[in-house]
Amino acid sequence: MNNKWMLGVIDATTYIEPLQPLTLHRSVAAVPFAGRYRLIDFVLSSMVHSGIESVAIFPKYQYRSLMDHLGSGKNWDLNRKRDGLFFFPSPDLSIPMHHVGAFAHFEQHIDYFLRSRQKYAVICNSYTICNIDYEAVLERHIANECDITEVRYQGRSLEMFVLETSLLLDLIANHRNTGYYSIVDIVRDHRHSLKICDYEHDGYAAVIDSIESYFRHSMELLNKDVWQQLFIQSRPIYTKVKDEPPTKYTEKAVVKNSMIANGCIIEGHVENSIIFRSVKIGKGTVIKNSIIMQKSQIGEHCELDCVIVDKDAKVENNVSLRGTERVPFVIRKGTVQGELISS
Repeated sequence: MNNKWMLGVIDATTYIEPLQPLTLHRSVAAVPFAGRYRLIDFVLSSMVHSGIESVAIFPKYQYRSLMDHLGSGKNWDLNRKRDGLFFFPSPDLSIPMHHVGAFAHFEQHIDYFLRSRQKYAVICNSYTICNIDYEAVLERHIANECDITEVRYQGRSLEMFVLETSLLLDLIANHRNTGYYSIVDIVRDHRHSLKICDYEHDGYAAVIDSIESYFRHSMELLNKDVWQQLFIQSRPIYTKVKDEPPTKYTEKAVVKNSMIANGCIIEGHVENSIIFRSVKIGKGTVIKNSIIMQKSQIGEHCELDCVIVDKDAKVENNVSLRGTERVPFVIRKGTVQGELISS
C-alpha cells in the first residue's frame, strides 16, 4: 500500500476543564507525560511510523508551549520541503468546538485540504496515549468499503477516525446544511447513509481527560507490561531532544520501581514515582506514588505521597504533602510550596 495516501490531522482545540491545574499555561496537547514526553508525542509518532508525511495541527488555546515543543517537526522527521508539519491556529476563538474534528475550524484552513495529495485522512485528538498503526486501520477501512472508520479500545471511542479526503471536504463544505458540525456528530448519528465501521485497537490505550486519569495512567507506566505495549522498540515515541547529563545519585539515595529521566540530582528516597528531567530531590526527602515534572526542586526532609508537582515548581524544606490516587495533590507550574502552607 502507498503510505503517502494518508493525511494526518491532529485536533488540539479541545479544552478539558478537569485537567485545568495542568492547563493554565499550556494546551492539553502539551501536557507533560511519562518523564520526557508531551501528550501529543504519542499520536504524532504513531502517524510518522504509519508513513504519514503531512500532518496538520489545529490548536486553539494556550498553544505557545506546544509550538515551542514541536518546532519545525525535525524530531519527528517532518521538517520537509514538501508536506511535513503544519500549524493552523484558529483565527476565531468564538467558534464553539465541542467535539473532535470540528468542521468550522477545518474550513478556516480549507486550502490545506484542497492542496493535499493524499487520498485518505486520519483525524485524531491530542490526548489519547497509544502506539497504533494507522496503516492497519486504513487497510481494514478499504477492505470493508467503509465511509468512516472509528478506532475504539475496550468499547470506548479513542476519537480517531479514517475517511477519504474527498468525503472530508464534502462534509466541511456542507456542515451548515447537514447539521453535522464535527466528525463525532456523524459517527454518533445513524440517520445518514454513510457506512460507519469500528476498528478495535488491541494494544494499550489511555484517554487523559482529568487529573485522576492523568495520575492513574501515569502510574500504570511503572507496570512493565504496560510500558512494553506503549514503548515498542520498532516504533519509538519521538519527542523534543534535550541534551542533558546523566542523573546523579548520591550515596544515600534510594530508588525503587520508578522512572527517572536524565539531568536529575537524587539525594533522597524515591518509590513508585515518575521523575522528569533536571529535578533535584534533597537529602532526607521521601517521595512515593508521585509525579515530579521538569526542573522542579524538592527540598530536604520532605514527604510527598500521591502528589503531582508541575514544571519549575519548588517545594521548600520540611514540607509534608499527601493526596490520594483519586484526588492527587497538585502543585502548579512555577509556584513555591512552603512549610507554612503545606497540607
